[in-house]
Amino acid sequence: MSFVYDDRPCELGEGPLWHPERQQLFWFDIVGERLMTRENGAQRSWQFDEHVSAAGWVDRDTLLVASETGLWRFDLKTGQKELVTPLEADNPATRSNDGRADPWGGFWIGTMGKGAEPEAGAIYRYWRGKLRQLVPNVTISNAICFAPDQSCVYYADTVVKQVMRWSLNPATGWPEGDSVVFLDLRVDCLNPDGAVVDADGNIWIAQWGASRVAAYTPAGQFLTSVTFGAAHTSCPAFGGEYLTTLFCTTAREGLDADTLAAKPKNGMTFAATGAGKGQAEHRVVL
Repeated sequence: MSFVYDDRPCELGEGPLWHPERQQLFWFDIVGERLMTRENGAQRSWQFDEHVSAAGWVDRDTLLVASETGLWRFDLKTGQKELVTPLEADNPATRSNDGRADPWGGFWIGTMGKGAEPEAGAIYRYWRGKLRQLVPNVTISNAICFAPDQSCVYYADTVVKQVMRWSLNPATGWPEGDSVVFLDLRVDCLNPDGAVVDADGNIWIAQWGASRVAAYTPAGQFLTSVTFGAAHTSCPAFGGEYLTTLFCTTAREGLDADTLAAKPKNGMTFAATGAGKGQAEHRVVL
């Protein structure tokens, strides 16, 4: 059973991150240009001057935050940010989207056109001081997540309706060979958005427009789904004391006024218990 975790509606909620040391959920409203959280039961947010979309944790008080122009070291105590590396800073037509830390301390981040222009974005990995482009010509970068045995990364271009799997070098985490189709959702007309892998290796994928997060086995077989009270589920995250709470951000983007009046929970951040057990998010090493 799902419930509203935070009732602040986001135009485009994204990037939920459960900080394992703080035992605290962070997430973004990309269009609202803000980082959001709940702390000691109270709502809190930080306002930025550009789109922000995803984060990894560096230490207890520091996040690596992805924005439309770069990756930033962000101090949760002071609210100050420091540039780590530019990210398509010379291209005002694009912004960051989905991203996640990998088991080697790197950070994968996708970009996309601000108007979802075809093939305007890409997927990158930042590791040991260098940002390298890995997947070019991406329209809506999503579903970046990692198997618990460190064997592969998953990712998607939402408009293609396919989730890809890519083998990773066990020593460095760099992809090897060619990526392959892991999950083809074209027949079901489902749109893969953000995703996370649980402790058993099952991948939980938010499906934009379907009001749900669906889980698939490592073999690509449908396992189960959790329904949330918003049409546009955008990204899941496992959290809570035992990593057994499934959080999910949602969006209001593209919904008309009548729909929002009838279903005001669209854009809020949700949670569900008993869905599965996650793996702790990896630390970003800067």
